[in-house]
Amino acid sequence: MTFEELKEKAHRLPAQPGVYLMHDKSGAVIYVGKAKMLRNRVSQYFADLASHTLKTRKMVANIDSFETIFAATELDALLLENTLIKKYKPKYNILLKDDKGYPFIRIEPGDYPRMTVANRREQDGAQYYGPYGGRGTANHAIRLLSETFLLPNCSRRFPRDIGKSRPCLQLDMGKCCGVCTGKISPEEYARLMAQCRQILEGKSEELTAQLKDQMERAAEDMAFEQAAVFRDRLRAIERLRQSRIAVVTGGADTDALAFALRGSRACIVRLSYRAGILVDRSAVLLDGLDAGDAADALESFIQQYYAKLSWAPKLICLSHDLEAPETMEAYLTTLRGTKCSVLVPQKGEKRREVQLALDNAAIELAEAEDAEQRTGKTLQLLQQMLGLSQPPRRMESFDVSNTMGADPVASMVVFFNGKPLKSAYKKFKIKTASGGDDYGSIAEVIGRRLDRALAGDESFLPLPDLFLIDGGAGQAEVALEQLRQRGMEQTIPVYGMVKDDHHRTRALVTAEGQEFGISATPAVFALLGRLQEEVHRFAIEYHRTLRGKRMKRSSLDGIPGLGKSREKKLLQRFGTVRAVAAASVEELSAVLPEAVARAVYDHFKEKKV
Repeated sequence: MTFEELKEKAHRLPAQPGVYLMHDKSGAVIYVGKAKMLRNRVSQYFADLASHTLKTRKMVANIDSFETIFAATELDALLLENTLIKKYKPKYNILLKDDKGYPFIRIEPGDYPRMTVANRREQDGAQYYGPYGGRGTANHAIRLLSETFLLPNCSRRFPRDIGKSRPCLQLDMGKCCGVCTGKISPEEYARLMAQCRQILEGKSEELTAQLKDQMERAAEDMAFEQAAVFRDRLRAIERLRQSRIAVVTGGADTDALAFALRGSRACIVRLSYRAGILVDRSAVLLDGLDAGDAADALESFIQQYYAKLSWAPKLICLSHDLEAPETMEAYLTTLRGTKCSVLVPQKGEKRREVQLALDNAAIELAEAEDAEQRTGKTLQLLQQMLGLSQPPRRMESFDVSNTMGADPVASMVVFFNGKPLKSAYKKFKIKTASGGDDYGSIAEVIGRRLDRALAGDESFLPLPDLFLIDGGAGQAEVALEQLRQRGMEQTIPVYGMVKDDHHRTRALVTAEGQEFGISATPAVFALLGRLQEEVHRFAIEYHRTLRGKRMKRSSLDGIPGLGKSREKKLLQRFGTVRAVAAASVEELSAVLPEAVARAVYDHFKEKKV
């Protein structure tokens, strides 16, 4: 359609809520938006182009057609817009592409609940605390809390495993309360968990006051051993507070979101506060924006970030106004389950919280620019060292892994501008090469990777600026041969990564055996070292996963009446194959029909004999 035809079509739209999808000449969806009144909103794209932001002008220049979907309310339009953005990932929408989860700490229901890391809140009767900046942070918090309150961290399940085997070393070392001995009642364990929850809810001062009171009363009653227990717990909680356990939150009261700009790069920083205390922080960098994109960027962040959490704080304070704050409040309220508000504070404590977020965003932008300059120089050094036609912005590295030829796999990792691009990582099961044939495995994987790209598979595009193969000249040669067979030997340079005695990449080597030492160039040495460690880690993890599944299958396969569904229920109930093997017929019968439970019991009993 011509520009005038698009403009005329927009003017014919009804004045009602809905979603619009912009298409380019190929038919691909390049932008998804929502509107309170479709006619007004869509018409704006084709009028007064000079007032648009640079991003919008580029998008409008690529529109060939558009379609609309009507909605009953503006909130319905927002929810539909969210769904369509996830589906199409349009080029000109602001997308959060950090591949990062924001997990919660989950406390399961029951008499002896455990803390685990969960990806999202579920309606399962459990209690959830968070969100956290990553699984590492959540696991660290669980470890500190378990140490403080002497909670068990073994694989035993209670009350099922109470008294079944001798206590482990953790009890002897004074690092566990010893639930397995049967001396800790559900009521005592519940008290420990209640204190743990107080920490998770940010009530450490309240808990400290309670424990001090209990310690003093125990001392007055001459119950000195009990008083010593309270004293030790007080000291542990103090250590916990000094260990930055403040990152643990039970759902921040307020989030402050700020948008800052430096050139064409923007940063959104989120600061989470509970009871006026800063407890968590995250930042997202976005490219190709200008000052006019602030509202759109903040709205996109709010929609995508909190949708991923399935949760929202009570109040969100912003640095810039949104176009439709009432609709956003209604959307967030559906996530939270209770009233959620959005505002742009002009003064007072809330304004200071937003200003701190703005200051953090400015620092993030400055650091990103410095890091980009350093990475750019490193890639230029690598370019000069290898005589490449351009800096290798996109590098792909390959490694293979097996155990004496069994479960052979390969991994492909991608570094873009010196950083891991995890969304582009690939795993390969070796199909044609024998398990111990590294050369054959590399040839197979490189060939499959190239063929997928030549077939137009977007998940294997674009092609890289550099192939790096874990190994020497031989591995580089077989990879180069795959390029030759497809007439691409001049397209992608190929090098092997030669390791030193400490398993670090010391040099790159061509298929002809020419080495390029990198140890004398620290920046290049560090970059390629990170890449080599990452591709090796990724291959090993995938291989171990497959090997573990095979071993699990071999232990449970062939038992009469035990199909995949029942096997899954068994493992959900007992956790491990070892626990299944140690279970009695009565315990197995709680999950399986009695005849199948007996078959499982006899199967493992025969193995023991």
